[in-house]
Amino acid sequence: MSALAISGLKKRYGPVTALAGVDLEVRSGSRTAIVGPSGCGKTTLLRLIAGFEAPDEGSITLDGHVMADQTRFVPAHQRGIGVVAQDGALFPHLSIADNIGFGLDRGEAGREARIAELAYIVGLDKGILKRRPHELSGGQQQRVALARAMAVKPRLMLLDEPFSALDTGLRSSMRKAVAELLEGAGITTVLVTHDQAEALSFADQVAVMRDGAFSQVGSPRDLYMKPRDRMVAEFLGDAIVLAARVVDGHAECRLGRIPVEGLVHKETVRIMLRPEQIAVKRTARQGMSGSSDMLFAEVSECEFAGAVCTIAVRLLNNPDPPDAAAIGSTPLLLKHSGIDAPSVGEIVRISVTGKAHVLG
Repeated sequence: MSALAISGLKKRYGPVTALAGVDLEVRSGSRTAIVGPSGCGKTTLLRLIAGFEAPDEGSITLDGHVMADQTRFVPAHQRGIGVVAQDGALFPHLSIADNIGFGLDRGEAGREARIAELAYIVGLDKGILKRRPHELSGGQQQRVALARAMAVKPRLMLLDEPFSALDTGLRSSMRKAVAELLEGAGITTVLVTHDQAEALSFADQVAVMRDGAFSQVGSPRDLYMKPRDRMVAEFLGDAIVLAARVVDGHAECRLGRIPVEGLVHKETVRIMLRPEQIAVKRTARQGMSGSSDMLFAEVSECEFAGAVCTIAVRLLNNPDPPDAAAIGSTPLLLKHSGIDAPSVGEIVRISVTGKAHVLG
């Protein structure tokens, strides 16, 4: 059952089209991430779902009830939607307890116990409830904002870049904690983010937005391994895109003969491989002789980044010209463990695992 259904949603600001016809369904209790470059319409979509603005065309339905269409508009405070903004948007003059309980009736029985329970649920110590927002860390403030949003028992939770201001380690732990918390509470969630890794790890469903519309919607694994086009492929992670000729279910390209997924009806295509599908192994230059079925390359750059490093290679025994490993003017970039990474000038043997994906 769909908790949230969006159909033909359009929004313009003067001559600028922010949303150009958005369709989306979010299952009850699931987590959907909307990802895309800055200015593509992500935040506008979230504002329309929340009820902060009205669409020009299209409809928004929540739990079978129309929130907005051409004849009806339910205001934000009547939608039962929780919103957590990028900066938390806490009230600086209120205590943490009053921030969390802002949406609760002050005369409600058990209000203080409910606030303490919410603080506990999001992992906050009861002792901080008397503090003010400026006395908390960024991670604690985000937890307060989440508790405040959960206090009104929302039917839908909207998260607008909630982890972007946090340090890398804290961002990862907070993302996991929030995902588990929302799943445990059975709250349907929509996350807006520009962080591809965040979208893939947080959500059950990912929607990639471009120019006010969705380029592709699907499971994180499908979008990562089977992107519809080059934009989706490269936005969701590093991608190696090569021209190829498909013969008997195999792509013949600069990296040799690689099996492809499914039936391909075109002979000349572009294929995509993820860098982790390509393995490199050190070898000696003299080992290249007499090994025509193997692919060798010389390391031209090596960028160390801790656990994983990026190496650029130039193919050596490829039938194409020496620069055939380039995609445009960019060298072939591969991933390698930061431990024992090859150095510039070393010779490596290249092998491909898995299948190549044919881009549309």
